[in-house]
Order: sequence, then C-alpha cells, then structure tokens
Amino acid sequence: MPYKQPGLADTSKMPNAEKLAKKNIYLEKVIKLCVECPNALLVCIDYVASKQMQNIRVELRGKAEVLMGKNTMIRKALSIGHERHPEAGLDKLLAAILGNIGFIFAVNCSLDDIRDVLGKHRRGSAAKAGQVSMVDMSLPSGPTGMDPSQTAFFQALNIGTKIVKGQIELVTDFPILKEGEKVSPSAAALLSKLSIRPFEYGMEVGQVFQDGSVFAAAVLDMSNSILIQKFMAGVSNMAAFSRELGIPTEAGLPHMFGNAFRNVAALVAEIDFTFKEVEEVKKFLADPSAYASSNPVAAAPSGAGGAAAKKEEKKAAAVEEEEEDMDFDLFG
Repeated sequence: MPYKQPGLADTSKMPNAEKLAKKNIYLEKVIKLCVECPNALLVCIDYVASKQMQNIRVELRGKAEVLMGKNTMIRKALSIGHERHPEAGLDKLLAAILGNIGFIFAVNCSLDDIRDVLGKHRRGSAAKAGQVSMVDMSLPSGPTGMDPSQTAFFQALNIGTKIVKGQIELVTDFPILKEGEKVSPSAAALLSKLSIRPFEYGMEVGQVFQDGSVFAAAVLDMSNSILIQKFMAGVSNMAAFSRELGIPTEAGLPHMFGNAFRNVAALVAEIDFTFKEVEEVKKFLADPSAYASSNPVAAAPSGAGGAAAKKEEKKAAAVEEEEEDMDFDLFG
C-alpha cells in the first residue's frame, strides 16, 4: 500500500478537469432547458429498458429534449438556476425531484404529442415473485388449456377447478393479483404457465412543469367541457359573492341590472306610465291567461290539480248522499 503523507488530500478521489468540465456543461444544460423551455414532463423511468429509451429518443428527435441524470446533479443545477432566475419557478421543480425520474422538454411540439409517443413505446412483462402488482387481475372462469397433471398450481392458490374434455377449467373467476400487493411465487408460476404477461412498462408521466408551476399529470386529461364547467362555476361564485357584499363586479352586473329592472317594473305596474321594456310585463299582468298557452308545462300541473280537486268534490258528494240514504233507511 503506497505511503500517504499526513495532512495531504487524497488526489486519487478528486475529479479531474475533464470530469468537472462535463459536469459544468450538464448543469448549464439543465438550467438552460428549464428557463428557455418551461414546458416539460417529469417521467418515472422504473423498469424502462434501454431499447425503449432509445426508441423514444429517436422518435422525439427534433421535437423534444429527453434529459436524464442523477438527482444530486439535477438538484444542484436547479439550485443554481433558482439563484440566477428566481422568477422561473425552479424552486418548485426542485421539490419534485424524488425517485427515478427524468425530464422531457417540449421544444417544437406540445405536451400531448410527447404523451402520444410515450404511449406507443410500452412493453408487456411477466409477473415476478415478490414484485408489487400494479394492476388488479382475475382469471376468468372456463377452460385454461392446461392438462390435468398441472392441477397442483391451482391447488396451491385454492382455486376451484374441474376436468372437462381432458383439460382444466376454472369453476369461477379468481382474483389472482391485487394492486399494491406483492405477487406470490405460486401466482407468478401459474401466470407463466398460462402465458399471461399482466404488467406493462413504459415511461409514466408523473408531473408537469409549465410556466413556473408544477402540477399533477391528471390535469392534462381534463377536457374543454370540464374546464368550461369549472370556469362557469367560479363565475357564479364570484357573482354571488359580489352581490352579497354589494360590491359591483363584471360577473355580478347582469344580476344587478336584472334586479333593478324588476324593481322598476314593480313600481310602474300600477301607474299610468310605461316604456318599451316594461310593456310586455304590463300585458302579462293585465291578462295572465293569454300567456298560459305559450307555457303548457307550467299550466299542466294546475290543470291536473283542478281535475283532482273535482274528483275529490265528486267523491265527497257521493259520501254525503250515501250517509243521507242510510239515515233515511234507519229512521224513516
């Protein structure tokens, strides 16, 4: 073992100039992409094969930038970038760097285009013993295609079977995998025998970095109708809030004008004064029956109620007649 003089640093573990230069280039690349391309997907790359990664890079070439690296390096780059560009929201992105993740920055495409590419490059995988299941799966009842000599696999899992025409059939559906639970050795062996590959792996979009904000990927699945519905609900809440406080806002103005017109119509309804907008209201107050034909739905309940009232009157009259007849027969 070579002699090392006390008080001197171990230069064999210190990075050389070439490695430092590569690290600096990587740090600057991360900062540049985060600032100049503030639309990115944070993807989880667990169980992603190198061939999948290569195919994704090839298809996204010229459209998006795929960036991978150690979390320590990414955190360092984001910390430096936040000091230089505090308005870019890199501090929020820094808090999301957890686990085995990577970045895909949208350069000449949309985030939906990137998601479409990721959806193409997925591969099926067999279940392995001890692996945490990502899906709920049940074996359907019916023939399995396995000969009777392999009933031991089903017996180990307490699956009800029967022999029909020389092959094993399941009596009922059997849940063999549950999401979040580990795959048992018996279940893994049985799925392998049945040639079932229940799992599917690929780049999973976890979060989105857009314009200095980080949010869940589920937001990208919201349709325009849902966004419009939420926006209109917010407008209604704003209008109600402004009306309650008496503070005029753009959302509350239609309600304010509607209430004002109703008050004016109530004031001029009984006096000899009119104007164009209130003429129709006065016609309705003068003869409401003339408007009943234009709203048959509203008139129907009253008609039905009148018929019911007539039936009740007839029934009451019949009861009175019966009582009168009974009195006459008893005491006449």
